[in-house]
Amino acid sequence: MATTASQQAPASGTWTDRAAVTGEYALKVLAYTDCIKRTVEKAKEPGFNESGWDEVAAMLDTARFRRVGNDKADMGWEVYRGLLMQWGTTTDFWAEFHRISQVGSRVFLELTEHNTPRGGAESVVNSCTVYQFDEGGKLVQLGIYLQHD
Repeated sequence: MATTASQQAPASGTWTDRAAVTGEYALKVLAYTDCIKRTVEKAKEPGFNESGWDEVAAMLDTARFRRVGNDKADMGWEVYRGLLMQWGTTTDFWAEFHRISQVGSRVFLELTEHNTPRGGAESVVNSCTVYQFDEGGKLVQLGIYLQHD
């Protein structure tokens, strides 16, 4: 089954109505992004450590997981968790949800991401992330594509 999206497009474009998303993997992606946001907020609390990312790790096949991002940087879970730890403890983050599409076990998510490092200026990028799930419903790959100013 293909994309589940709103049939009504707001004046600003053809955005997905998040409440109307029904695809199994698309719903997993929304849960993943919600978990990332919660964990980034918790990461600022005293005593937060790498185990704070365990809820995220539970959604992945950590042995097979690959994240391919900027400049084709390819990393597994352990390196990615370290990146998340550095980013989450030093940066405020929020995102504007735009579109989500599911094709088979792949999900395409479009966001506008807002990152503000402590003591720094806000950075705003448009992103499209491709999420790949395995036959057991675990996330095994993230492909991240960004548009910068």
